[in-house]
Amino acid sequence: MKVKLRYFASIREAVGQGTETLETLAPTLADLRDQLIARGGGYSDSLARGKSVRVALNQVMVDESVAVTDGAEIGFFPPVTGG
Repeated sequence: MKVKLRYFASIREAVGQGTETLETLAPTLADLRDQLIARGGGYSDSLARGKSVRVALNQVMVDESVAVTDGAEIGFFPPVTGG
């Protein structure tokens, strides 16, 4: 299936792009994250397990156990603070 990935803030800086389209067989968002981590470089640094990363599916924040669907837009967000 084909999905559109969007990276925000420090993750965008680490991977060197804000968006990309990806063909994947990953059944869940957790599996998709692992697929991206396996690319190495900025992907593994910014999306590594143990790092706090939020995920959105079609602009709704969800748990990584949610299924990936064809044509979905998936966003990866680093933790943010405000004041």
